[in-house]
Amino acid sequence: MTNEQLVKIEENSKVKEQLLKELESIISVNQINIDHEVLYDASADRYKKYAKAKKVLNLPLPIAIVYPYSTEEVKSLLMFCNKNKINVIPRSGKTATEGGLENWKETALVIDGSKMNKIIKIDPYNMQATVQAGVKLQTLEDELRKIGYTTGHSPQSKPVAQYGGLLATRSIGQFSTLYGAIEDMVVGLECVFPNGHVSRIKNVPRRAGGPDIRHIVIGNEGTLCYITEVTVKIFKYNPEYNVFHGYLIKDVDTGIHILREVITNGFKPSVARVYSEEDARQHFSDFYKDKCVLIFMAEGPAGIVKATNEAIKEAAAKFSEGIVEKVEDQLIENWFNHLNWTQAHIDREFQTMVDHHKHDGYTTEVSADWESITTIYHNVIKRVREEFDRIEDITMLGGHSSHSYLNGTNMYFVYNYNINCAPEDEMRLYHHPIQTIIVEETLKLGGSMCHHHGIGKYRSEWTKEEHGSAYYMLEKLKEAFDPNGIMNFGTIFPQEEGMKYIKG
Repeated sequence: MTNEQLVKIEENSKVKEQLLKELESIISVNQINIDHEVLYDASADRYKKYAKAKKVLNLPLPIAIVYPYSTEEVKSLLMFCNKNKINVIPRSGKTATEGGLENWKETALVIDGSKMNKIIKIDPYNMQATVQAGVKLQTLEDELRKIGYTTGHSPQSKPVAQYGGLLATRSIGQFSTLYGAIEDMVVGLECVFPNGHVSRIKNVPRRAGGPDIRHIVIGNEGTLCYITEVTVKIFKYNPEYNVFHGYLIKDVDTGIHILREVITNGFKPSVARVYSEEDARQHFSDFYKDKCVLIFMAEGPAGIVKATNEAIKEAAAKFSEGIVEKVEDQLIENWFNHLNWTQAHIDREFQTMVDHHKHDGYTTEVSADWESITTIYHNVIKRVREEFDRIEDITMLGGHSSHSYLNGTNMYFVYNYNINCAPEDEMRLYHHPIQTIIVEETLKLGGSMCHHHGIGKYRSEWTKEEHGSAYYMLEKLKEAFDPNGIMNFGTIFPQEEGMKYIKG
């Protein structure tokens, strides 16, 4: 190491010491964490979980993680960071999968909202609930179930996900075809901008007061503001009428045709999914028989469930030539009851990667219209099999459609592989080449490269192509609300400086 590098390290160390002292004048010492192992964990999210597990992350550590208790403390922290040009990584739940929580700056502060965890109000008459950003989705769901209501929101991360993160990443849940995604559930919210301005969007069912400004905040991935409070719709819960359907089918195309038939006829099953053969193998090993799997769940009031069930049966009958056999309903219900992962699941997954050289469960989720989605699927699978240099290491390559709309659906590509390289090279040699093929094939046919996990840092190189001429609007939001560029550097907005972390 040169003298110049040593001097720079020493200067950075002194700057960080001074910033930590100033932090103690904003919040109490017990709200500041500078433990080295905790900072190492905070330098990346689940996107680089293998490199993290192997202790080879090459990322700068944040100077601290801070835990505000109130909107006022968030305001003070953001103003401090804005004044001192400190990169802010907003965090709430820690379940990000696209590098959105990864740190690319030498001087960065993680502001963790998990201590802002009060349920402010549950209002059954107006069918809404208000919570602080650190409230876990499961916590609110449990309280609502006690009085016969539900959030209607059920991502796999439900036991650990928190509302700030759910909004920031434009989350979607497993019941989205019926209840909608998080943007359909948000009524109002509160957020803080880097200059300390606190904005509160009031709770009304609808308004025509100009552009819908909720969407400046929803999906901003911590690049524009920090979310502190959320009001969401709640729904009546009718578990006694839940009905499951399952079919073994010949191919993905048949499944998409049946999904389209049900949805475009106006019906909204809470769950509507089709799995490719390889993806089905890891979910339905007790009955999939090397076939694709189609599943539905109908829920709600008895009359709605009855009509939805009939619509599903009629759609299956219309495309019966593609159906191999009906699956016992109880088998589908059993699978669904064990789908969510807990913190213990995450910990076990992490330990597996510490002990072995394999990676299970990488995903890239996209969306497109009905006409294009199967073409995208087949083109991706073909290209990966023909072009990926390490195809012999792939242990599973497939996908499933799990969120459908009147005009199209999503495709959730899933790929597992054994890792035969240095841990720090995994992303460059395995994940990035596969994800590049998926994104290219999707954008080529006019689809979206990110259906629900967000852009994060690892799809930001395609953000401009994703939005085309509309990127102008996104860019101007960043200039207006974060002129000093302190909010989550590298997320959503492409940064040349970060390409070394993307491509190695």
